[in-house]
Amino acid sequence: MLALGLFLPIAHAAQPWGDIPHSQWNAPQKPFRIYGNTWYVGPHGLTSLLVDTGHGLALFDGDLPESAPVIEAHIRELGFHVRDVKWILNSHPHADHAGGIAALQAASGAQVLTSTAGARELALGGADRSDPQFGAMPYYPPVQRVRVVRDGETVQLGDAAITAHYTPGHTAGSTSWTWTSCAGQRCLRIAYADSLSAISAPDYRFTDHPAYIAGFRQALATVAALPCDILLTPHPDASGFWEKIARRKSPADVTPLVDTQACRDYAAEAENNLDARLAKERSKAR
Repeated sequence: MLALGLFLPIAHAAQPWGDIPHSQWNAPQKPFRIYGNTWYVGPHGLTSLLVDTGHGLALFDGDLPESAPVIEAHIRELGFHVRDVKWILNSHPHADHAGGIAALQAASGAQVLTSTAGARELALGGADRSDPQFGAMPYYPPVQRVRVVRDGETVQLGDAAITAHYTPGHTAGSTSWTWTSCAGQRCLRIAYADSLSAISAPDYRFTDHPAYIAGFRQALATVAALPCDILLTPHPDASGFWEKIARRKSPADVTPLVDTQACRDYAAEAENNLDARLAKERSKAR
């Protein structure tokens, strides 16, 4: 357990929000069941997931600060109680996925789960100088009462066994999560794979950090090997989620979402993008 929220820089309140497309990412979206005990409770442009474990709720990501009341309303709309959220699990500690966590934690009393590096950046409200996007991403309310989950560790809440997979690259603290959801006799493996894009602040060069690149490549291999019948991502468009949902014949139709190759394809595309980014950096250095 870490004592967090002690290192927030004075500039926290003044950090600009830059080009974050708030209205687009926070656009209205009705909550709905994805499969079994797994529900979509985020706005249209940012994923937030709810898992009913039978003994409390697990919530994945808090999205933007202004997404928190949206997520709360969606939880209630589905007939659940916000105070039954026992865990909030974070994909990565940027403002568009962690910005609402402090408010959701206050409303629910939940414990936050993340990686070692993720806990550090959550404590800083996004102001972690090791982040490739440091200075280009806005800060957000710092998060306390964080439990660090080890790489490969499986945590149990009620009927849900959720495994953490460290996948650093987009941020040092990036974490992917896997669990199994069942409907009747059919159980499917769900992978909430974190963002894999090699995006940075203007003055950051990945090629100046060979150890970081090596960790990024290991993360790509990790995502490619995840147990993965259904791929979900923090930005739903990154996995073609809404196109798949549109192909459903009924709310219970899971067929368009099932793709056992999806995690491998997601990682392969990200590797191509990383290689292109590194090649561009090297060409500019000549």
